Amino acid sequence: MSEAALTRSELARYGLLGLPLAFVALPLYIVLPNHYARAFGVPLAALGTVLLLTRLLDALTDPWIGRWIDQWQERSSAAVLRIAGAGAMLLALGFAALFAPPMRTHPALLVWAAVMLAITYLGYSAVSVVHQAWGARLGGDQVQRSRITGTREALALLGVLVAAAAPTFIGLPAMAVLLAMLLLTAWIALASSRRPVASATTQGVPTTTLLLPLRNPVFRRLLGVFVVNGIASAVPATLVLFFVQDRLQAPAALQPAFLGLYFLCAAVSVPAWLAVVRRIGLSRTWLVGMGVAVVAFAFAFALRAGDHVAFLVVCAVSGLALGTDLALPSALLAGVIGAAGHRGRHEGAYFGWWNLAAKLNLALAAGLVLPALQLAGYAPGRRDEQALAALSLAYCALPCALKLVAAAALQRFVTTQGVDA
Repeated sequence: MSEAALTRSELARYGLLGLPLAFVALPLYIVLPNHYARAFGVPLAALGTVLLLTRLLDALTDPWIGRWIDQWQERSSAAVLRIAGAGAMLLALGFAALFAPPMRTHPALLVWAAVMLAITYLGYSAVSVVHQAWGARLGGDQVQRSRITGTREALALLGVLVAAAAPTFIGLPAMAVLLAMLLLTAWIALASSRRPVASATTQGVPTTTLLLPLRNPVFRRLLGVFVVNGIASAVPATLVLFFVQDRLQAPAALQPAFLGLYFLCAAVSVPAWLAVVRRIGLSRTWLVGMGVAVVAFAFAFALRAGDHVAFLVVCAVSGLALGTDLALPSALLAGVIGAAGHRGRHEGAYFGWWNLAAKLNLALAAGLVLPALQLAGYAPGRRDEQALAALSLAYCALPCALKLVAAAALQRFVTTQGVDA
């Protein structure tokens, strides 16, 4: 496999697909729960159950999708591009149907949401696994791997910023048209980018088996860190709008500013984090990012109604920390794949399990935390002290505890593995 350094143009053409994938992710994982709860009056427990079940189903399909993509990759990159194109069409259609339901009352609305979520997630999985595996196959040392993932995630953050502003300016239903245009443009860019080739060291290796990545102990350890850290990030992502609207009692006009600043800081932090990678490596840089996130959410725990400026600071600092979560774990995984001798043949299988873990994080955050909040006495719009205390514990304290556990696990990984060098 060629591992010559990619030009900025090649990086941009590869990474552009991250923009529409992130554009759709923010409405799906942050806006959708709040929208269905407030606009349609769906109870949190019922909504959390639907989100949990559909995300579990989605997560379980990813390893199979990854294995399938590896098999098609052996034929040609063009075949994999066709898979990405079909997935993009499913993604756009399912997304449009979710935010323009033909009914407004449950349980029919919940059934519609479940079916459309399944279709949307299937398309999203196909496109994202193709994109991640494509980047991992491009190879390179830790600096090039971090440039590849950093470019992809920086463009993804641009997509998030567009998604944060779009509902205010064009409305949720019109976002489906914009998504379709972005997906088409990004697919064309990927088709014209550098195409990975199979490594000579993997020629003749048996076809990917579903469990091959899980037989790699280094991957299992890194996956464990990724899961715990991912849950720590997914909980506040699920609850941020509830926290802003009820704990901070912020006006609706400020909500895009909170989300926009958070993702803007993440985007602009990526080049700085990549510079840190050159000095201390991928794993230790990720550790620093976890520590920054803990400081930010610990500060957020003390916030009360009206603390809007202070929360802007929290958004900025936690956004800086998000830059490491987005740019570095996949670069570490690419190193694990290369160290195992599986580069050029089995990336789809690895990223299938990786995406399963990422989606389980989101499923657990919505499926467990939302019903738990309801049991603790919180409901959207309720602002008595007991309800708001439960919301603050879930939004601030729980992520801090999980981040510390993930940091301890990553520190052990750093001292025992050394795969990011």
